[in-house]
Amino acid sequence: MALKIGIAGPVGSGKTSLIESITNILKDKYSLGIVTNDIYTTEDANYLKQHLDLDENRIIGVETGGCPHTAIRDDISMNQRAVIELEEKFNPDIVFVESGGDNLSATFSYELIDYYMYIIDVAQGADIPRKKGAGLLFSDLLVVNKIDLAPYVDVDLELMRSDVSNNRKNKPSVFISKKDKESLNQVVSWIEALI
Repeated sequence: MALKIGIAGPVGSGKTSLIESITNILKDKYSLGIVTNDIYTTEDANYLKQHLDLDENRIIGVETGGCPHTAIRDDISMNQRAVIELEEKFNPDIVFVESGGDNLSATFSYELIDYYMYIIDVAQGADIPRKKGAGLLFSDLLVVNKIDLAPYVDVDLELMRSDVSNNRKNKPSVFISKKDKESLNQVVSWIEALI
């Protein structure tokens, strides 16, 4: 069975972009599968099929038809079928399950995934960690994305780090930019430690 990693976060926080970046790093070492969630389209799946050097059959887009967190927490049947399909066809080492863009309360059912990361980005504002929310507080890894934008949106990264640390207690967090491979490797190292 595959290691199933959920990736949740608000619209525009960089979930699909992060999947693209880490897949490019991991694809030569591990067999991968990807499930994306959108409400009425398969936009994220289509993007990944066009931009990844990965068999497009390893990428499944789920149209949830409604509330994004319902499909990853309450009624996981569509996502579960997609994961099972990938496992039966490809026997992947890792399957990424990307939620549709949601709010700070998004969490995954552990019947669907083994671990999950929650993504916020600095452009959403420095106060996001102080607003808490289940995704931010309880995810297995918190990813603070787009740190390269901090100077342009007047965000104090050190204050944000402090707020994250205070709210996450002993749970891990990373601050990344897709333009900085070294920062992306923090996410990759976290994933590889789970295998």
